Amino acid sequence: MTQTLNITDIVKSYTTRLRAFIKMRVSSEEDAEDILQDVFYQLVETDRLTKPIEEITSWLFTVTRNRITDWYRKKKPERLPEAVDESELYEEMEAVDAFFTDEDLVCDFEYLSDKMWKRLEKALGELPPKQRLVFEMNELQGIPLSEIAQQTGDPLNTVISRKHYAVQYLRGQMKTVYDEMMDYFD
Repeated sequence: MTQTLNITDIVKSYTTRLRAFIKMRVSSEEDAEDILQDVFYQLVETDRLTKPIEEITSWLFTVTRNRITDWYRKKKPERLPEAVDESELYEEMEAVDAFFTDEDLVCDFEYLSDKMWKRLEKALGELPPKQRLVFEMNELQGIPLSEIAQQTGDPLNTVISRKHYAVQYLRGQMKTVYDEMMDYFD
């Protein structure tokens, strides 16, 4: 279904979600804002050229992912300070290389990582459905709590409370896995 775009409404509706999506992938606040502006610029250009956009949400997130990829490609590596002792740098590089080539360490790391993700998945499954929904929408999809409240029809304070209880429960459930990982690397 092709439609004429109302750019203002789209910007208002998607800014928060796109910004959260970008911030999860880019460390700098300024870079995140630049990418967001690039996405909306491309939206305006596409609308100006009267190219139809069939599914706006899909289109926006695809363009956003592409802009993030472009940003990483253009990002220049930072130069090392001139005062770096090359022998220290070489030793650090050898230690990193040894970690990633030591099959026992790599297997242990993969085991612990797998264990952590399985435990998180299990803990999420143990949450009451409404707490899980709020946690996943906010943390995994980047949807603001106020928007979740609007979508579910629940008061904002109820949504905040559900998120709080979900985080408390998940922290408690994940503590043992975290402690095991920290004990291993000590």
